[in-house]
Amino acid sequence: QVRLVESGGGLVQAGGSLRLSCAASPRTFGSYVMGWFRQAPGKDREFVAVISWSGGSTMYADSVKGRFTVSRDNAKNTVYLQMNSLKPEDTAVYYCAAGSKYSSLGSHFGSWGQGTQVTVSS
Repeated sequence: QVRLVESGGGLVQAGGSLRLSCAASPRTFGSYVMGWFRQAPGKDREFVAVISWSGGSTMYADSVKGRFTVSRDNAKNTVYLQMNSLKPEDTAVYYCAAGSKYSSLGSHFGSWGQGTQVTVSS
């Protein structure tokens, strides 16, 4: 398994930006598909974005398409989520996850971070 640690969450006003980072234990990081998911209070966990092992392919939830960008730096064992034009409905705990399948399904990811809180005020 891969050990994952998220950072970069916080409180931001609507329309603002945040960049989340997810640092992974070094072993074979470059061979993992990396995903971002989020869970708001009282709601199910939902898919946000996924990036292939090479970074050449990305996929986004419709709710964040055009506002969020996922990227990775395999040399630094880190995956990022740049979030722009944030909305109050983006408020959630954000989790990064590592898996072997390029997918939007959480069940396809076997390693998860502890999460970082993002709060967007109106």
